[in-house]
Amino acid sequence: MQKINAGFSYSAFMKATIQTQGRQFTVEEGDILKTNQFGDAEVGSTVDIEDVLMVHDGNEAKFGAPNVEGAKVTATILETKKDKKVIIFKKKRRKGYTRRKGHRQQVSVIKIDSIKG
Repeated sequence: MQKINAGFSYSAFMKATIQTQGRQFTVEEGDILKTNQFGDAEVGSTVDIEDVLMVHDGNEAKFGAPNVEGAKVTATILETKKDKKVIIFKKKRRKGYTRRKGHRQQVSVIKIDSIKG
């Protein structure tokens, strides 16, 4: 969904571009992200993300086609919760037709523990 602590820095830490839950993120170790909910994973459990599209270690970047072989990102699930409400509003003018519905998506807040690649 979005990167919570999105501070841009020129650091020597490893960076990776990952794909998880249908979205792509560029992450470093220690980053906290909000993603769509991980199926049956519980709070406190670790998740291995093997869809790593790019790894950068400060000197060299490795790109995958589509994934980098042997690269893996490990993350810990901090919490699962509902996201902000999205309002769906439909209207047809001059017909007296209006519909209003709301939807709250289930999200997982994860912390990136390690990047190997």
